[in-house]
Amino acid sequence: MTRLNQTITRWQGMGLIATTLLGTGVFIVPQLTIAQAGDKAIWAWLTLLLSILPLAYVFAELGRKFTHAAGPAYFVSKAFGITAGRVVGLVFLFAVPPGAAAALIMTFEFFNPLVTLSPQEAFGGELLVFGLLFFINRRGLQLSGKLQLGLALAILAVVGIMLITLLITTPETAPVKAGTSSDILSAIGLAIWCFLGVEAITHLATEFKDVKRDFIPATVGGITLVGIIFIGCTYLSLLAPQDDLAMVGAFKVLLGDGGRWIIGALGLISGIATINIYFASLSRLAWSFSHEGILPAQLKPLNQHQVPAVALLVFILISAAMLILSYLAELDFPALAHWVNGAFILIYTTSLLAAWKLLSRRHRPAIAIGLCACGLFIYCLGDAMLYALGLALLIALVLLGQQWWKRKRSTPPVGNRAARPNLPVN
Repeated sequence: MTRLNQTITRWQGMGLIATTLLGTGVFIVPQLTIAQAGDKAIWAWLTLLLSILPLAYVFAELGRKFTHAAGPAYFVSKAFGITAGRVVGLVFLFAVPPGAAAALIMTFEFFNPLVTLSPQEAFGGELLVFGLLFFINRRGLQLSGKLQLGLALAILAVVGIMLITLLITTPETAPVKAGTSSDILSAIGLAIWCFLGVEAITHLATEFKDVKRDFIPATVGGITLVGIIFIGCTYLSLLAPQDDLAMVGAFKVLLGDGGRWIIGALGLISGIATINIYFASLSRLAWSFSHEGILPAQLKPLNQHQVPAVALLVFILISAAMLILSYLAELDFPALAHWVNGAFILIYTTSLLAAWKLLSRRHRPAIAIGLCACGLFIYCLGDAMLYALGLALLIALVLLGQQWWKRKRSTPPVGNRAARPNLPVN
């Protein structure tokens, strides 16, 4: 198989994973967790971060030791066989298009503080973003890594300045309800959306300049940075939890009226960056599967930048079709996200089970903590897991049927087996 272009450094990788996770929720979801857990919302984020770090470490170790563009699908196939790996990979392929549509719908919420868009105008803008992402992604990830590292640092700088100003001026916080332990669990179930993306970086491991040295620091460092930003945003959102966009209200309290432009622009760009990295991951997985004969061979070609541009275009078009469907059916973000969350938790759980078999015993405490975290996430998601389990079962049945059909076609009829040649008669 032709190698992908190896251009990503440690710091660029940290920027890619950070902006993947910050994405659509960085300035919105903290406010929603306050509505769920009140003054205990920060504890929900801290619990979630501590739960996700061992899981992220295990994914990073898998990506470092078993570097492959197929990511979790490859890990699972190494541990449990080719069919199991293909099921995981195809679950990811089916989860990303509705997830990209949901993320883009949520991203366009950041236009609200800047300009009022009609539903038709927002829909047209969302389709234009998909086209823009094709042209950005087809040139490779070096440019994306640099831009997204700068974006992560810009978000961190804005949040940091707001926190420092808060410590200096100590304005009054708005009253919020007193949260309970059950409220914390509800907030965790909501905040899981912001950490769906830990696995995406593993698809890009083959494009790190030095994956053995840089992959684990990039992944764990990026996720730690993300957790700190989310905790900071939650603390700041307590200043104006009832505003349409609490972070804009908090910026206004601390620094003046310019917040709607700064927060709106950063949130918009961050959401688009998240979708960008998912398309990059999806195209690499599709490219890998095309070499294995699971997907059509037409997805194999790489362009002059060593990017699987055909696979990229195909799945952007599929995602655009999902966006059109959601527009026609009037589906909103929660309806689409409901399809996606369970699929990703299924991928996480199977990858951790594969890690238990593939990695050395010294990694098992981290794997066990990660599996406990997945159990917590499954409990919080509830019925949302049914879509993922049904999708995985359907894919498994189709793959098994495909294998049976190939065996049947390759087996000669009984009458033709070991046919004896005609011998001359004396």
